[in-house]
Amino acid sequence: MELRDYIRILRQSWVLIVLLTLLGLAAGVLLSIAQTPKFSSSAKVFVSTSNGGTIGEIQQGSAFTQQRVKTYADLTTTPIVLLPVIAELQLDLTSEELARDVTAVILPDTTLIEIAVVGEDPALAAEVATAISESLTTVVESIETTGTGEADAEGQPVTASPVSLTLVQHASVPQQPVSPNVVLNIALGGLIGLVLGVGAAVLRETLDTRIRNQRDLESVTEVPVIGGIVFDPKAKDRPLIVHADPHSPRAESFRALRTNLQFLDAARPERSFVVTSSIESEGKSTTAANLAIALSDAGAKVLLVDADLRRPKVASYLGIEGAVGLTDVLIGRTELVDVIQPWGRSQMYVLPAGRVPPNPSELLGSSAMVETVAELNAAFDVVLFDAPPLLPVTDAAVLTRAAGGAILVVAAGRAHKGQVRGAFSVLENVDAKVSGIVLTMLPTKGPDAYGYGYGSYGYGYGYGYAPKEETVGGV
Repeated sequence: MELRDYIRILRQSWVLIVLLTLLGLAAGVLLSIAQTPKFSSSAKVFVSTSNGGTIGEIQQGSAFTQQRVKTYADLTTTPIVLLPVIAELQLDLTSEELARDVTAVILPDTTLIEIAVVGEDPALAAEVATAISESLTTVVESIETTGTGEADAEGQPVTASPVSLTLVQHASVPQQPVSPNVVLNIALGGLIGLVLGVGAAVLRETLDTRIRNQRDLESVTEVPVIGGIVFDPKAKDRPLIVHADPHSPRAESFRALRTNLQFLDAARPERSFVVTSSIESEGKSTTAANLAIALSDAGAKVLLVDADLRRPKVASYLGIEGAVGLTDVLIGRTELVDVIQPWGRSQMYVLPAGRVPPNPSELLGSSAMVETVAELNAAFDVVLFDAPPLLPVTDAAVLTRAAGGAILVVAAGRAHKGQVRGAFSVLENVDAKVSGIVLTMLPTKGPDAYGYGYGSYGYGYGYGYAPKEETVGGV
């Protein structure tokens, strides 16, 4: 994935990311509220040695102190120091439990030991810290003293330890709790929520196999995208947008598709194409009808054939009689000239489907259909066949082999990559090919919004005025 892919994911899933970030912030607040405030109080103990008379003795005593101070800090959390404190203050704790709340730190470049105690009661924490400091001085004095000053058996005096501990700072009662750290909890909660949101967005994008834009199609096939049709929520009410609103951006996209169609299969003299899709409801019928209108408006002699012999829609879209049509021609009941109907003011003609037969695939793959396609190619500049989807039935595949090429309609956000691959496989199995792809239902807003990338006009660029209708007789 490239940087622009991540930017597109962030734009597309910003609601999810913001929601999880807010949930993380809320979790940080709730955690801070749920935690019991704890206070920290500390006392300081100074470790010193008796100074000798010479410089060597002084240096020796200083080195001895530095070595001993580490031992005394570790000694702070041992039972020998803590048990007298528990007995003195009558604490309902064991020495192990009290040791968890006690820390002894040697202050850098000093011989000071800072003894800190954390607890829910600030006054008790201060009292315990002072008591532990006093207990430490007593225990060290007891351990380090090797005699009482009396002479030993050989008559040599027994001296006390040269090291002494002095409580130089009593613990004070803290006013502010050290935990919970509300700011830190909220910041961590928001950060975790943000990371989860971005991760969920990237994961959803990775697992989502739907076709959303031209780049998704490029990962499936090298067949060119020849047009992009924006999503129109009123498409069911006005399927023939080129006829109903010829100056709309959606109508302009069909005219751009018409222009790009001229470059498809330039080496093939016949200009017949099967308009199909991988699954249903991708807009193939409206695409075929609007493209036929756009071609006829440009002066081409166009025939739109409703080859969907299972669910024909062209007749209802164009408002013509569809009881007799292609089915009757294929079974020899009538001739083409009798069922092809003109539509509109230009050179556009329509061949409806006729009655729904029990064997559509056999009819579309018959020799009669091959002869019909050849006859239509000779009579018209462009022939468009509206065929059923490729995956549910094989009608479009066998018809594409007779016509020579297919225009695959892919609905953005509906069709999946696997379905598009399956449509290509169906055509390859019958030695047919896709000439071009049309992306339909493209969004008008967001990271996958329709624009210049599909060779057509976006919503911010189009007609600045609506031309006046032609008048008759000066009226």
